Amino acid sequence: MGVGKVMRVVFGAVLALLAIGLLIGGGTLLWAYETQRNADGFFVAPTADIEASGYAIVTSKVDLASHAGAWWPAETPGTIRLSVRSTDDREVFVGIAAEQQVAEYLTNMAYDEVRDISGHPAQLHLVSHTGSAPSALPDDESFWVARVQGSGTQTVTWDLEQGSWTAVIMNADASAPLSLSVVASGRFPIVRSVAIGLLAAGIILTVLAALLLAARRQPTGQMADQPFPSSTASATPDPYPAALEASLDTPLSPALWLVKWFLVIPHYVVLAFLWAALVLLTGIAWFAILFTGRYPKGIFKFNEGVIRWTWRVAFYAYSGLGTDRYPPFTLHDTAYPARFSVEYPEQLSRGLALVKWWLLAIPHYIIVGALTSGIILWSSDTACRCGTASSWEAGIGFLGALVLVAGFTLLFTGRYPRGLFDLIVGLNRWAFRLLAYVALMTDEYPPFRLDMGEHEPQNAP
Repeated sequence: MGVGKVMRVVFGAVLALLAIGLLIGGGTLLWAYETQRNADGFFVAPTADIEASGYAIVTSKVDLASHAGAWWPAETPGTIRLSVRSTDDREVFVGIAAEQQVAEYLTNMAYDEVRDISGHPAQLHLVSHTGSAPSALPDDESFWVARVQGSGTQTVTWDLEQGSWTAVIMNADASAPLSLSVVASGRFPIVRSVAIGLLAAGIILTVLAALLLAARRQPTGQMADQPFPSSTASATPDPYPAALEASLDTPLSPALWLVKWFLVIPHYVVLAFLWAALVLLTGIAWFAILFTGRYPKGIFKFNEGVIRWTWRVAFYAYSGLGTDRYPPFTLHDTAYPARFSVEYPEQLSRGLALVKWWLLAIPHYIIVGALTSGIILWSSDTACRCGTASSWEAGIGFLGALVLVAGFTLLFTGRYPRGLFDLIVGLNRWAFRLLAYVALMTDEYPPFRLDMGEHEPQNAP
């Protein structure tokens, strides 16, 4: 694949990724605007129950900066509404004022600042500021731009203005502690315009991405009216410098795969150190390529051996389950059912070394990530006045799902379906070709194709 074609594919894929993000964001905003507002047109946040020991609860400032070029223009409509009720039957005060004036009022006062809101029902993370009792009742101050005071549920409504603003909630008699139930809501007509703008931008980028990805350079010497290559052309794809091979062993133990996670722990420990060395040595090789155009052969052989070792362990364990033979502890090529090699390049492009591992590889990162990687999200324990919360979510990629299917098929039937095996090897082949490319071991761009089966296409019987 020529450099020009590679660049078209790269930028086309980047534009396609941006277009997907814009379309999803615009569609989500438009859906929320049309379906998630109440009868008054307000988006309503979940109710938050707050217990605080200070004399006031203060929101972080809302910065709608008043200087020239502010991101919130004065003519843009928007309304904030706060509904507050004391859960111990006291009168409450709710006020909104300029951030600087509120800061002066809070000087030397003990209060709690809202730093984060999450969960459903809403949970607030409060940061306490030490101090004493306020010197004046909140309703006696004149700087509030919107305020309300009384018993029961009190609602303050404020139309957005440029500036830095803060909301303050207190007991009307300025006493402590505070026990409150709070509901925040907002009305933002601009959301619909933003959603439509995002959708329009997404559609434009989609068209541009399609034009880039569909562009084809006319091959030299091929007639314009000849839509297909000559019938004499070889049907076998050109060989790629990184070759991954795998042979399915038979018979396989139906249940051994259930404990392979434990059996490969020694390999994982060794590979952790080997991969740390690979990353370091690849950095050294990068400098060598920039200055000499050559990949130091000793580093090349070591990195090739690390990737080969990785493939053997992956094939034995949960990227293949294709053999029950325990992987050898060696960097060298051996007569193992899983083999990997890279053709040593005599010369490498200095310019490509600068961009191929992060920019040019983006399309493959997207595809290989989607096909092979699971998603694990972890939220650690978060301490707040409302309690302690922790959660985790986990997912499994397409390759992992296929291997899991193969494992249960082995467990219940004692057989590994050949078609499934060929597909799993093909996915791994794509991933390891990409790995060799981003490790700077070849300048040949990985093909966008799924070469399934035990052998590389040029080696297939």
